[in-house]
Amino acid sequence: MTASDLTAAVAAVHESWMRTVDLITPVLAEHRLTTATFQALWAIDPAEQPPSMKVMAERLYCNAPNLTFMSNQLVDRGLVERAVDPADRRSRVLVLTAKGRRVRDEVLRAALENTPLGALTADELRQLTALLNRALRT
Repeated sequence: MTASDLTAAVAAVHESWMRTVDLITPVLAEHRLTTATFQALWAIDPAEQPPSMKVMAERLYCNAPNLTFMSNQLVDRGLVERAVDPADRRSRVLVLTAKGRRVRDEVLRAALENTPLGALTADELRQLTALLNRALRT
């Protein structure tokens, strides 16, 4: 691997994400979401237990003050609520509201419909996913 190969790969991943965000800007604006609040909303999987603030900070690779700022915006928009963590009453979790679930579904659908990765075949997507997951495990 050369430095230029690595640079090209990182640039392609970044460009794909930036194009996706650019293409869904109207949907984000409709719900008064920024890229950061969209990522926070995405990080709350409705199929899992509500994540603690600590888990959210880890998922978003951010510090507590930044997460508080983003979560305040989501709370203000009625998309999430803060609740006491039943496993640790000293902690708070972020719970999607019904509106938050609808908005999350709508914005994720827009992202998946508009990402440049949608041009890849199912086999290519599986290969790409396997390679990216392999890189993330190292």
